[in-house]
Amino acid sequence: MDRDLLSHLPVIICVARHRSFAAAATELGMSPSAVSHAVRIVEDRLGTPLFARTTRSVSLTEAGTRFIAGVEPAVVDIAKAIEGLSAERGQVTGLLRIDSPLAAVFDMALIPILVRLARQHPRLTVEVMTGQFSVDIVARGFDAGIRIRRFIQQDMITTRMTGSFKTILVASPDYLDARGAPKSIADLHQHNCIGWRWVVSGAILDWELIDGKKPITVKTSGTALVTDTTEALNLALAGVGIAYVQEPLARPHIREGSLKWLLPQTAIEHDGLFLYYPRRASLAPKLRAFIEVAKKTLKSFD
Repeated sequence: MDRDLLSHLPVIICVARHRSFAAAATELGMSPSAVSHAVRIVEDRLGTPLFARTTRSVSLTEAGTRFIAGVEPAVVDIAKAIEGLSAERGQVTGLLRIDSPLAAVFDMALIPILVRLARQHPRLTVEVMTGQFSVDIVARGFDAGIRIRRFIQQDMITTRMTGSFKTILVASPDYLDARGAPKSIADLHQHNCIGWRWVVSGAILDWELIDGKKPITVKTSGTALVTDTTEALNLALAGVGIAYVQEPLARPHIREGSLKWLLPQTAIEHDGLFLYYPRRASLAPKLRAFIEVAKKTLKSFD
């Protein structure tokens, strides 16, 4: 058994997952040159290239694809066994990777969980990746994801993280003084609407609203496009235009008067945010620890 090869397998798997030496180096806390050196050692030991490299991209070779498929499950099982022994001693350790579509989820759900988790399990690191929408969390190496329920695959286990909430239209008093307030959905076409672009697909989000009792989608236009709700909220606070945001994020600003809730009868309601994960992942001590802390932290949990 080649011990040098075994010790470098986690690096190989991380590069394969990210398709990037730099991203793997960041996750592992290594220098890119150290990552490259580890890959070179493994390829030399195996006598075949695992990655095809260009100046712009990294991809798996055919041999690399077969190799990763064979060794990754074993490496994951070893990591879980180590975490399990640590958990038996009351120490939850390791890296818990969570995928979230929005940085705004931090404000809505994650900050209070991470505060308590850091106190109770100081040896557990939680990495939250935002800005992706509709990713395969298993293929991308995430332990869990956070989504609105309707975007979650049916074969996933779900745990509620927030109560239901509305997505609403808001604008600052300064903007409304200058442009007037819309009286109907049709009036939005005459206003500067802060648009939202999906990071992965590049598509611009149509606003989902209620017209009477009927849900509709509205195409908007304006002088700004963002990729996250918090960015839209900040632009609305600055008086740029009308933003389409989650009500819990806008609530404190509405209370203090720095934002006005527009056309409240048009707001669509969502079932809330859910943590989701494959059934097998729920056995991992690090994910169980996260869920237990979340249940104690969030009053809206089931």
